[in-house]
Amino acid sequence: MEEMRRSCIDCATQNCNKMDKTYPSFCLTTGMDEEVLQEAMECYQEEPNHKAMVAAAEVEFEHYCQYTRVEEIMEFARKIGAKKIGIATCVGLLRESRTLAAIFRKHGFEVFGIGCKAGTQKKTSVGIPEKCNGVGENMCNPILQAKMLNKEKTDLNVVVGLCVGHDSLFYKYSDALVTTAVTKDRVLGHNPVAALYTADSYYSKLKE
Repeated sequence: MEEMRRSCIDCATQNCNKMDKTYPSFCLTTGMDEEVLQEAMECYQEEPNHKAMVAAAEVEFEHYCQYTRVEEIMEFARKIGAKKIGIATCVGLLRESRTLAAIFRKHGFEVFGIGCKAGTQKKTSVGIPEKCNGVGENMCNPILQAKMLNKEKTDLNVVVGLCVGHDSLFYKYSDALVTTAVTKDRVLGHNPVAALYTADSYYSKLKE
């Protein structure tokens, strides 16, 4: 059996965060591909990337354990100079997205949102098996959502509850930077980390 290649997810020391000199044998810091590291660091010199990184660091520092995710998104938007925010929402969370839009607008942002079912196309039209109609005939259309927000020239896009995979396609096709306000988990009330907290108790089936 091939030996498993270990990485950061197999480490519990977090010594790279503490700048400690003790690292596990498989540490990616001490065994770093210097070419990849250099390529990554050079990317931060590009103006949009530099602006986003500085803004993110300032939001974390200035409001650590004080701001909610919604407040952090607005502060990040201000710091990168975003005026128009796009919301890509699941239609099942339209109420939450309306509330989010109202908050953004109250704080001076222009908001444009699009639901996942906009355009009303059948799942079978893109080759999705007909059996999937069991939870609805109309497809979610994350690529359309991204392209519509691109057309609106949004400065920052926010995902609200797009399905697993649909969110991936939205991120792929969005011209603007994307952040996530809500991650869908129908079973756990859109709090997917609860499955991790209970993986050794109530949700031990996840490890079986």
